[in-house]
Amino acid sequence: MLDALALRAELAGLDASAPPQQADIDGWLIRLSPGKAKRSRCINALRQGTLPLDELLARCQRAYDAAGLPLAVRVTPWSQPADLDARLAAKGWGAFDAADVMVLATLTPDPAPAALQPLDATAYAALVGGLRGSSDTAIAAHAERIATAPVTYQGFALNDAGGALLACGQMVVDGELVGLYDIASAQPRQGHGERLCRALLALAHQQGARQAYLQVGSDNAVAQRLYARLGFVFAYRYHYRSPEAVLT
Repeated sequence: MLDALALRAELAGLDASAPPQQADIDGWLIRLSPGKAKRSRCINALRQGTLPLDELLARCQRAYDAAGLPLAVRVTPWSQPADLDARLAAKGWGAFDAADVMVLATLTPDPAPAALQPLDATAYAALVGGLRGSSDTAIAAHAERIATAPVTYQGFALNDAGGALLACGQMVVDGELVGLYDIASAQPRQGHGERLCRALLALAHQQGARQAYLQVGSDNAVAQRLYARLGFVFAYRYHYRSPEAVLT
């Protein structure tokens, strides 16, 4: 059951993070958004194509060069060809930014969640981008991506009684599955991120979600402990590879 949920989370995550600047090259989904999130400006090697790997990589390189973006491949347990990671490593491509996908098999909502302030895509991207120090270009790309994604964006702020920001985050409800994204706290390690997540999950449950997933840095032990308290467990890990220096 967990393997099936992991795959559902992977496919739902692809829809949730889809930018308008994407195309298919011989079974590989290439994304060319200038945003900060690497998942919106990378290759997802979804299917085994007909081209030799070197020719396929060369075609992708030309597309990324034309877009003014560095080439990077997101490697998951489902990447094709199945030995893609080893073949890229053999070419000297470095691995970086490993992330864990965690899943919640049974969503049990908090009976008294905190109140949330809904934000439109532009306001939300500006808010979370400000917390992360994103550039104006990255903020605009983020707003464009979440406003035009195939599944409906829902972004929220958690404020104190005086209206000051405590934390913000977004969710994507896709049938019975909800994904949590861009969880950011204005006051780290004060419990606001957990309150926000509990409120998002309760709202998602009201909208029909019964299972959940999220993505967190493999080296982010603090966030992983937070999500474990909510009932999330490790499902799988992915990372990126690039012929260039580690991407920021």
